Amino acid sequence: MFLAAGQLGSLLQQTGWVARVVLLFLLVFSLISWAIIIQKFRQFSQVEKHTLRFLQQFRSSQRLSEPKAMAGAAPASPLVQLYTSGYNELHSQTAAANPHPGRLRSLNAVTVAMQTASADEVHRLEKWMPWLATTGSVAPFVGLFGTVWGVMDAFAGLGTAGAASLRAVAPGIAEALVTTAAGLFAAIPAVIAYNHFLHHIKGLATRMDNFTAEFSALLEKQFGQG
Repeated sequence: MFLAAGQLGSLLQQTGWVARVVLLFLLVFSLISWAIIIQKFRQFSQVEKHTLRFLQQFRSSQRLSEPKAMAGAAPASPLVQLYTSGYNELHSQTAAANPHPGRLRSLNAVTVAMQTASADEVHRLEKWMPWLATTGSVAPFVGLFGTVWGVMDAFAGLGTAGAASLRAVAPGIAEALVTTAAGLFAAIPAVIAYNHFLHHIKGLATRMDNFTAEFSALLEKQFGQG
C-alpha cells in the first residue's frame, strides 16, 4: 500500500499542467459530492425517523389536531407540510363565516392543496441531487480528457526524442492514466449515492400520495360534503 502511494505521489509530481488542472477540477467535484452525500444521508435518516413518528401519531389520534401540535414531535417529516396544507384548507371551508359552517364543501380543494405541498416537498428533497448526477456523468469524461491529453503529450515527446521503446513512453502514459482513475474515483460514489437517494425520494413521494388519500378519506368520513 505504501509503495503504491509513493508511486502515485511520484506520478502526480511528474504530471503536466493540463493534468494538474484536471485533477484539481475533479478534486473539487469529489469534495462537494462527498459533502452532499453526507448531508443527504443525515437528512434522509432524520426524515425517515420523523415520518414514521408522525404517521404513528396521526393514526393513533381520534381527531384532527393543530398542525403545530402534530409537527412538534416530527418537524423533519414532509408529511407535516401536507397535513398543514390540508388542515388549513379544511379550516377555511368549515369556518363560521362560511354559508355552511362545519361542512366540507370541496374535498377536491383539500386534495389539491396537499398535492401542491407534496410537490414542494419533493422539490426540497431533490436539492443538490443534480450535482451528484452531473458529477457521475461528467467526471469520467473529464478524467478521460486528461488521459488523452497526457498520451498525446507522451507520444509527442517520444517522437521528439527519437526513441521507439515502450520504456520511453510508459512513464508518460502512466501519468496520463492517473486522471482517468481520478475521474472514476469522483464519479462512482456520486452515482451510487444518486441512485440510493433517488430510491428514497420515490419512496417518500409514494408515502405522501398515500397520506393524501388517507387524509382525504378521513375528512370525507368525518365531515362529508355539501
